[in-house]
Amino acid sequence: MKHTLPHLPYNYAALEPHVDARTMMLHHGRHHASYVANLNEALEPFPELHERTALWLLLNLDRVPEEARIAVRNNAGGHVNHSLFWRAMSPATRGAPVGPLADTIDRDFGSLEQFKARFAAAGGALFGSGWVWLTREREGSGRLQVCTTTGHDNPLVRGQFPILVNDAWEHAYYLRHENRRDDYLKDWWAVANWQEATRRFERPGHDSAEARERAGLLMETA
Repeated sequence: MKHTLPHLPYNYAALEPHVDARTMMLHHGRHHASYVANLNEALEPFPELHERTALWLLLNLDRVPEEARIAVRNNAGGHVNHSLFWRAMSPATRGAPVGPLADTIDRDFGSLEQFKARFAAAGGALFGSGWVWLTREREGSGRLQVCTTTGHDNPLVRGQFPILVNDAWEHAYYLRHENRRDDYLKDWWAVANWQEATRRFERPGHDSAEARERAGLLMETA
């Protein structure tokens, strides 16, 4: 099974003016596509891994041959994270969460505005390239947390279930916002997909191993 680049759920210009079409074309069609191609190349000598999803590979790196482990980590991570990221945005999204997710944000952060401020601060403080996440604990109280990961690491690896994600790599914003990452993080809320975040938050059995695999939502499906 070859890993494939998923189609976007909207066209390249759909997120204008907040995320420009040129950035989307390069981000999806070149950056994400390169992670998929590089992952397939890294796995080519290992037929026993050809049927594994990108998420499985990321969660089971100790079962990947050492000579391919770094390439698989970087490129499977890029594939998984970007596949989540495309669905974390929408051209037709409500401006705020509702229902249980909204209530839990109020409980764990004080208010939606306080959550947004913490999310933006975490993304702005991230050194170098990485991602900023809203996650839910898989164990204990299931509290929501804001966290960042460097490179293409994913919070699932450390037991946190992704609810919402924003890409803080420069290629996500540099053509429009240049080096102003803080402005990008602020503008991004206009396209944040709260419907998708709510669906992920309310996914039953989110703490099971099977659901963690499904959390990638079949990245190999075009």
